[in-house]
Amino acid sequence: MAALPEGTPCWANATVTDLEGAKAFYGDVLGWTFGESSSEYGTYTRAFSDGKAVAALVPPTPGRQANPAWCLYLASPDAAATAERIRGNGGEVVTGPTQVGDFGTMVLAKDPGGVEFGVWQAGSHSGFERQDAPGAYSWAEVITREPAKADAFFPAVFPYGVRKMDSEEVDYQLFQVGDRPVLGRMSAEGDVLPPEAPSYVSVYFGVDDTDAATERVTEHGGTVYFGPMDSPFGRFAAVGDPQGAGFALIDPGRAVGERPRTVDV
Repeated sequence: MAALPEGTPCWANATVTDLEGAKAFYGDVLGWTFGESSSEYGTYTRAFSDGKAVAALVPPTPGRQANPAWCLYLASPDAAATAERIRGNGGEVVTGPTQVGDFGTMVLAKDPGGVEFGVWQAGSHSGFERQDAPGAYSWAEVITREPAKADAFFPAVFPYGVRKMDSEEVDYQLFQVGDRPVLGRMSAEGDVLPPEAPSYVSVYFGVDDTDAATERVTEHGGTVYFGPMDSPFGRFAAVGDPQGAGFALIDPGRAVGERPRTVDV
């Protein structure tokens, strides 16, 4: 599988403190199965949907304080060069570039507003083997209290075109690779996030019934933060696993209403 175009979301993993508990939760909620944990890489464990790799679970890096959270990785042909652009545009390189065997090279970083994300230069592992299907990655958006910083930062680091949703109800922009939207940016100014919640990247996984999947979240000890709710993009909900890692569920087949038009920025 060829590496994805620069700036395209290519992988996601959740930092978890209880690996077996996380496997039980995501197995029930999203139908995932799991490969054997790789002790060489800190019991890194890949998740599969319909036999295809869709995500991974990984315990915190020794010596680094990390709360349970999902991390989205953006593709790069040169992780070291991307890291330099991150620093040069006011972001922070948290770790890396780090060579991960022959799989590829990774960077963990933060934008100037504190949103954490990853960079991945593909080696033998190019990323998602399945997308836009139940149990697989569907979409992601930067939810930030400092949208102006994100709007300046991400197109400076990655070759993004930018369009804005023509809506009075929400401040939402789309970062595009060519003509394809690959990442959203939603303003969290006001009361979008609880005061204690950090700005973050919300990773969406597809389901074939958002209401049923949300019920499974609560049945297995997770939290529903918002929804389920209809939208022109599908019925979705913002949820969290029992360890506190937030993510989202969406059923694109349940789209309701007309999608708002977008305009150039």
